[in-house]
Amino acid sequence: MSEPATQAAKPADDAPRPRRRLTAEARKSSILAAARRAFTETGDMNGTTIKVIAEHSGISEGVIYRHFESKDQLFFEAVVEPLKQAVDELVAATADIDRHEPLTPERQVSTMAGLYRQLISTLVEILPLLGLVLFGDPEVARRFYRENFAVAMDRLAEAWREVEDRYGFPLESPDISARAVMGIALILALESRHRGKFDRDRAVALISEGTVKGFFPTIEPAGRNA
Repeated sequence: MSEPATQAAKPADDAPRPRRRLTAEARKSSILAAARRAFTETGDMNGTTIKVIAEHSGISEGVIYRHFESKDQLFFEAVVEPLKQAVDELVAATADIDRHEPLTPERQVSTMAGLYRQLISTLVEILPLLGLVLFGDPEVARRFYRENFAVAMDRLAEAWREVEDRYGFPLESPDISARAVMGIALILALESRHRGKFDRDRAVALISEGTVKGFFPTIEPAGRNA
């Protein structure tokens, strides 16, 4: 005896749903994210092949080549561009430190602390990529440092010079000061990432005071204890 037609018919909810295809932009973003993971895990641009990236993406190598001409282009867009954007954002934040309120000695220290906090937070986030670029392929490192990192520090120095000029206190060597601040922030970022009990708030407070006012008192030989 045959079943009623209403029972024989397969419910619509049980029908297989068509797989939604990613847009070209979404697919490209997915490939970039997978490439970023692959480059970071291997720690080596040259040793990370398109095949490895394809495995991380769950797609074929041919699909990757439809979106990127070469591994070099993929590396630049997946790793170098995010670093460049992060550094650019840091520099932009320093240009307007006295836009809404004039600087005072107290605000100099507080704004420096704010800069250090932002620098450290950003550097902690991008450290794996930064290490991959700066300590990986020498040619890539040289290009990134000259065209992006050094330029960003020069822009930071210029922003400080403009602020100092507004107050009539020309800064003698803002280029070196910018590099010193970036170097300190990088070390504190490493401390934050790799030391379990690192007190970032204390470090930022002390380093901000020291940067603005100087780290060491003037020592007079006559005051030396026997």
